[in-house]
Amino acid sequence: MEMLLFCVWALLALNPGPGATEEIFEVSVWPDQALVKLGESLMINCSTTCPDPGPSGIETSLKKTQVDKGPQWKEFLLEDVTENSVLQCFFSCAGIQKDTSLDITVYQPPEQVILELQPAWVAMDEAFTVKCHVPSVAPLENLTLTLLQGNQELHRKDFMNLAVASQRAEITINVKAQREDDRCNFSCRAELDLSSHGGGLFHSSSAIKVLRIFEFSQSPQIWVSSLLEIGMAEAVSCELARVFPAREVMFHMFLGDQELSLFVSWKGDTAWANATVRAMETGDQELSCLVSLGPMEQKTREPVHVYSFPPPILEIEELYPLAGTDINVTCLGHVLTSPSPTLRLKGAPDLPAPGEPAWLLLTTREEDNGRNFSCEASLEVQGQRLSKTTAVQLHVLYKPRLEESDCPGNQTWVKGTEQLLACVPKGNPTPTLVCTWNGVIFNFEVPRKATQNHTGTYCCTASNQLGSVSKDIAVIVRGLDEGISSTIFVIITVALGVGVITIALYLNYRPCKIERRKLPYRQKEKNKEEESQFAVQQAEKCNAHNC
Repeated sequence: MEMLLFCVWALLALNPGPGATEEIFEVSVWPDQALVKLGESLMINCSTTCPDPGPSGIETSLKKTQVDKGPQWKEFLLEDVTENSVLQCFFSCAGIQKDTSLDITVYQPPEQVILELQPAWVAMDEAFTVKCHVPSVAPLENLTLTLLQGNQELHRKDFMNLAVASQRAEITINVKAQREDDRCNFSCRAELDLSSHGGGLFHSSSAIKVLRIFEFSQSPQIWVSSLLEIGMAEAVSCELARVFPAREVMFHMFLGDQELSLFVSWKGDTAWANATVRAMETGDQELSCLVSLGPMEQKTREPVHVYSFPPPILEIEELYPLAGTDINVTCLGHVLTSPSPTLRLKGAPDLPAPGEPAWLLLTTREEDNGRNFSCEASLEVQGQRLSKTTAVQLHVLYKPRLEESDCPGNQTWVKGTEQLLACVPKGNPTPTLVCTWNGVIFNFEVPRKATQNHTGTYCCTASNQLGSVSKDIAVIVRGLDEGISSTIFVIITVALGVGVITIALYLNYRPCKIERRKLPYRQKEKNKEEESQFAVQQAEKCNAHNC
């Protein structure tokens, strides 16, 4: 009997009544954590342990669609999820309703990270702003923004403790500009950590921004003469000191509307531009220099006066006159010079009146050959006295001469030494010289070893287009010992009897008697072969007269 009662109790324990089933049924939802990307869909499964559930479903503000169901479950599709929400899943069992909730978190990765440098060019020792912001990101409390200068972290910010009303995904700092910051790279890194919501780590970085630092504290200076001569090249320059970076300074220079071609240089913290200006119009003009660096720009101007002052004109009536010819030398101002300059002719006895030419009447002499004449003009422009000079060389034509100083008639050679026949003619045009010895042309330009056979009389003839002249040269070759032993005697003899020796030589050696003919003025030069023939003829005449 006791055994029967135990079995009935056990059966009742294994099969609870309807009231017990209602008390122990459960409601669950899947997934237990809902993380969905903004705008995407989410599948929700709502289920229960109730064997025979009654009314059931989900409650949400999101767009929902039931896509499937079973005896104890239902499946829903949530579409276009754009905001965080709480979903309720409910079931009723035997008239009792239970529910469970699901937090749905919407996230948006930091796909766009924007970095701003304000300003992009910063004056040295001035402050600049580095700002980073992410236009769209969620959830903000899981975001971290980091500002970087190169690889160095400048500042980090998270948004966990910010009030919802002030939530903006941005970070801003102010920095003082230093020279070493020039061309530094700045960037911003954004990280969204969703590990607390069962997600992963999203990160993104901004484009790199390059900071430029500059110093531009002084005005440029122009270096140019206040007076420019028309048509003449003049060097000008524009300089800017205490500038950084000097190598990046841009220059533009203008004379009026004419832009100049520049050559730009720099050294240290100074930059400059050189140019060559050529003014083509007279009068007052302006030279300007425009200098720029980054956002800075300055312009400097300098007034200049352009004048016309061509060199004076020097006229010589005859540039190649014969000796003894009267010629006029005139100094004139150029017609393009205004006002008329003051003139001065070198060698003229008097200064002319202002605007009047200067002149000189000259009877040419042989000594005037190669004489330089100069014509100087002076002009006052803008309070400055300017001057220009024109020079011309005079060439006086005269017959050949064989002077004793350049062509001695008595020459002594030392036996065994290298010797040259010394004879240099004078004349204009430059004469040619031919010397003969015993009727044979003697090459006096080549040194030769003196022997006793070189003793004798040489006949030299100098010729140009105006005529010719001949001269006998007596050469004596002495032995080396003889020369040494008689050196003192010769010196004394020469010192006491130069006049006597000259007369004796003249009596013993008569000059060659030749017919001298005057050549036409400015006749073209004969070739060397004709000159040589003429010299041989003269030598034969000389021998015929016992030279």
